Amino acid sequence: MRTITMSLCASVLMGLAVPAHAAGDPKAGQVKTSMCAGCHGIPGWRTAYPSVYSVPKLGGQHADYIVAALKAYKSGERSHPSMVGIAGSLSEQDMQDIAAYYASSYNGPAD
Repeated sequence: MRTITMSLCASVLMGLAVPAHAAGDPKAGQVKTSMCAGCHGIPGWRTAYPSVYSVPKLGGQHADYIVAALKAYKSGERSHPSMVGIAGSLSEQDMQDIAAYYASSYNGPAD
């Protein structure tokens, strides 16, 4: 019985050790980020429309958060005109790949 319990625990722990970006391909995501770099790739960039705010850096952000944010823009739950348009053109796999790329990279501390 003890062997079965230990095997079960080991299986559960191995399943928890999956990286946060396992659903996407970081290399494919890097290719898909050209539309992101115009705002998110400029240190200290601030947008003036629809209001003035600092554009967040994405490098090092958790993949699940990036995917959730992109889905919220795509559904209209979040409303930034540029992001709604960009996210609306992305497939689920595109979102996963982009998130995996940014989760595996780091572009300095947030502004």
